[in-house]
Order: sequence, then C-alpha cells, then structure tokens
Amino acid sequence: MRVVLAEDLFLLRDGLTRTLEEHGFEVVAAVDNGPALVRALREERPDVAVVDIRLPPDFTDEGLRAALGARRERPGLPVLVLSQYVEQLYAQELLAGGEGAVGYLLKDRVTHTAQFVDAVRTVAAGGTVLDPQVVARLLARSDARGNTAPLTPREHEVLRLMAEGRSNAAVAATLHVSESAVAKHTASIFAKLRIEPSPDDNRRVLAVLAYLRR
Repeated sequence: MRVVLAEDLFLLRDGLTRTLEEHGFEVVAAVDNGPALVRALREERPDVAVVDIRLPPDFTDEGLRAALGARRERPGLPVLVLSQYVEQLYAQELLAGGEGAVGYLLKDRVTHTAQFVDAVRTVAAGGTVLDPQVVARLLARSDARGNTAPLTPREHEVLRLMAEGRSNAAVAATLHVSESAVAKHTASIFAKLRIEPSPDDNRRVLAVLAYLRR
C-alpha cells in the first residue's frame, strides 16, 4: 500500500516512515511542507495520505487544505490527518463531504504503534477513525445543546464508540455485551436522533457526527 506522508518535524517524520515501512506500507514520499505535499499527492497518487494539519510555510492548515484539495481531484482518496490539539473546526471540515475514508488523530496517539497502524489501515479501507478526545468534545457540545438528551447512559456509551469508528463487534467487546444488544442500542439511537439506519458502518458514523455538529 503506497503512502504519502507529510510532517514538518524530522524525527517524527522519520519515525512514522519507519513504522509504516515495518508494517508493510510503501512510503512513496515523505515531505515537510504544504507545496511539496500538493505535488506529491498529484504525482504519486498514493493509496492513502498521512498528513499533519499544520505545515510550513504558514503553519496554519496547509496540510488539511492540501488533503481536501486532493480529495476533490480524487474523490474518496483516503486521508488520515494528525494534529497536536483537538481542533473541532478542522475535524468538521474533514468530515463534511460524508464520503468516508478519513481519519483525525492527535499526535500523541501515533506513539501507540498498533493504534496508529490500525488507523491507517482502517482509513485506507474506506473507514472512519476519530480520536476519542475529538469525539468527547463533539458529544459534550451536543449534550450542552440537548441533542443527545433522549439517550440512555448505555446508548451514550454506544454512540461514543460508534463515533470513534468501532464496528458492532468492537463495541460489543468493549462493553462486554452481545452484538445483538449493540444492534438494539444502535437502532434505538437512530430512532431517538431521527437518523435513518444504514448497513454501512462508515456512513452510520458520519451521519451521527453530522447530527451532533448541528
């Protein structure tokens, strides 16, 4: 699987490159600034891009802009963005298209090799990965507006795990319940939030997040 990596810090860029290559990925370009990322995405046409949101020259949102531009040129291009902090606006922009194959992780998470590699593979396969802290912030905002007030405490737990991109099996394992119980909770969540259920887990997560962002 071919990867374009963008990270301005040399040690982190080198570490991520080594980690990806050790787990069977081919890093076809590892760049440290926005313009180089734009070129690499166009020329290399990777299977997945792993991108720091803030890159030189301005250290604002060059990485995110390059990734979103590449997705407009190649709809569905898998993109995993990395951020030092929880930045809800950037997470919302990334999710806005609703196509999936996107991820948002805090940089602290990449030190957990298995979790980072898992996230890259999930996004490359068309799934959605959101950092638990991002999900917690979105849910907190939603709770403040009363959007999720009708949900039971257990349904809140299921919703949080769903929003992180977990499958029903993974939710069941985490909560130590059966998959059928998770399916019932999921159906109840959709009914209470007035969201049409979908067999596509990725679109289910995006729909829930779209609702929570309103």
